[in-house]
Amino acid sequence: MQNAPETSLVGTEYEVEVGPVAHGGHCVARTEEGRVLFVRHALPGERVVARVTEGDEDSRFLRADAVTVLEASKDRVEAPCPYSGPGRCGGCDWQHAKPGAQRRLKGEVIAEQLQRLAGLTPEQAGWDGTVMPAPGDKLPAGEVPAWRTRVQYAVDAEGRAGLRKHRSHEVQPVDHCMIAAPGVTELGIEKQDWPQMATVEAIAATGSHDRQVVLTPRPGGRLPLVELDKPVSVLRVEERDGSVHRVHGRAFVRERADDRTYRVGMGGFWQVHPGAADLLVKAVMQGLLPRKGDMALDLYCGVGLFAGALADRVGDKGAVLGIESGKRAVEDARHNLQDFDRVRIEQGKVESVLPRTGITDVDIVVLDPPRAGAGKQTVRHLASLGARRIAYVACDPAALARDLAYFHESGYRPRTLRAFDLFPMTHHVECVAILEPVKKDA
Repeated sequence: MQNAPETSLVGTEYEVEVGPVAHGGHCVARTEEGRVLFVRHALPGERVVARVTEGDEDSRFLRADAVTVLEASKDRVEAPCPYSGPGRCGGCDWQHAKPGAQRRLKGEVIAEQLQRLAGLTPEQAGWDGTVMPAPGDKLPAGEVPAWRTRVQYAVDAEGRAGLRKHRSHEVQPVDHCMIAAPGVTELGIEKQDWPQMATVEAIAATGSHDRQVVLTPRPGGRLPLVELDKPVSVLRVEERDGSVHRVHGRAFVRERADDRTYRVGMGGFWQVHPGAADLLVKAVMQGLLPRKGDMALDLYCGVGLFAGALADRVGDKGAVLGIESGKRAVEDARHNLQDFDRVRIEQGKVESVLPRTGITDVDIVVLDPPRAGAGKQTVRHLASLGARRIAYVACDPAALARDLAYFHESGYRPRTLRAFDLFPMTHHVECVAILEPVKKDA
């Protein structure tokens, strides 16, 4: 006997009172029948008409957009971007909230994740509960920080560049992304047609005038002749294996942080906000307080940002080991740090490489894992090395909270936690936690 088909609720509208913010750029509401709605384009305390965008009769929760605001929050503003709103671009989550309110909402999410996943209050996490704006981002009301130095445009069937709608492959064509950095905007990607392309990523280095475009063709697509408004190097993503190849110009861009220049090749990872790299190095070094002669680890080290900062501070008698899985990033890190005899960079996954090194004790550690976090296995191994301090750089508060719980099980607790709004208008937030061993009672 076949199950009865599920009844879709997409398009159904509910009048609801909006509850607290949740991780992911939405707020929680309940219908009169008790159904849970995750509502975008709303703010806590508002009364709205929410239209369901995903879910059916049997769903644990429904996703919805606030299509009419009946009672507005004092934190609500008219979204500055014409592409923001229900059914439009999914790149920003909080265009409709004042900047200070955005940071408060992010703080509430961090606090909720810490409590739910790690059992920590802000005080126990060493956090004052605030999310700090990034340098230069305090602007008058109605102005949007143009911070995004890397923008991946999706291309629609007509060859127009745009950004994807929320939880969709559908493309919203745009003529200007307000959060794109000036160096991205000046390339003029949105003015061009991109036939046979799937995506066009624009990169504007902040440490130099280097500009780069990374093209991903559709299956069987041919590269267009790229003529943009500014000099730019062009890279291509291969359909066969996802590898990146230089078409013309430099294969890398030059970035700068902590008074050093870093080569970042083939569209590799670098912090997207122009002030982020310096701000995070400062926060990590202030928390770790490296000493001359220290043995330091930089895990998920990318092109060597923290390894370089550590090497400067531990001196000739110190040592730094960086571990990174990306082959190209490892090549860049070795190039960037070649003038330091005391730095070694190993390629591979942290959970595989770290045990093979034979290292049994270290003084200080930096880890900057991907969005999923470091995980229980890596945390336990790190805790066994006896570092006096560990700096954890996190782009996801849920992953941070899960890993803090693992650290607690392994005898480490947060000494301080700081949060920075390095992704204005979106729900993303960056945290730096400084951990230290729990003192054993005598």
